[in-house]
Amino acid sequence: MNSVDGSRRELILRVATGLFAALGYDSTSTSQIAEAAGLSVENVGEEFGSKRGLYLEIMENAYRVDRASLERALEGASTATPEQTALVIHRIVDHYLDLCLAHPEFPSLWMHRWLSDAGDITELERTYIQPLLTRIFGMIVPATAAGHMDADADMRYAFWSVVWCVHGFCRTGVLDEEGNRQTVDDPAVVRRFRVYLHQMVHRVAALPGSPPAP
Repeated sequence: MNSVDGSRRELILRVATGLFAALGYDSTSTSQIAEAAGLSVENVGEEFGSKRGLYLEIMENAYRVDRASLERALEGASTATPEQTALVIHRIVDHYLDLCLAHPEFPSLWMHRWLSDAGDITELERTYIQPLLTRIFGMIVPATAAGHMDADADMRYAFWSVVWCVHGFCRTGVLDEEGNRQTVDDPAVVRRFRVYLHQMVHRVAALPGSPPAP
């Protein structure tokens, strides 16, 4: 692939990611993608074959970024003690919030799927979400068995609660006491939300010590 072809491919990926994140897969046409990229429908087809092929590559790329971020969060991590277990869990929380803040298109893409977008493409959750959860729980389950956290805590739902909260926060922000919308553009709002996430998982899991300061 020459540099021109590579630039064209990256352009299509960037434009399509933005449209799929904003409108959803079902509501985005190949002609919309081509027009927004300043290309022809044929150009899009030459690079990806179809809208489905383009969408699958976008989701694959998102998974790679997510996986790399998680591996950095878990690098050198240990659950040998209750304190180390707490550190791992909080690092995972920070990893996911920071990932979605840096790539706001990711939560948008997945939230569209929660609303049955691209319903005919059924394998994405098993292919991309389940391996990440398996990686996380490969560390968490032994720590729970060792008594490092509350054995009755439903950590699967706790982590899903983090995902749900982060996606909603990154997409819409929160309302303040006067009903004004506060968004991720405000560092103080992000800091307050981060504190809440850490408090939530810390208390659900009955982790030792106090939640980390932001």
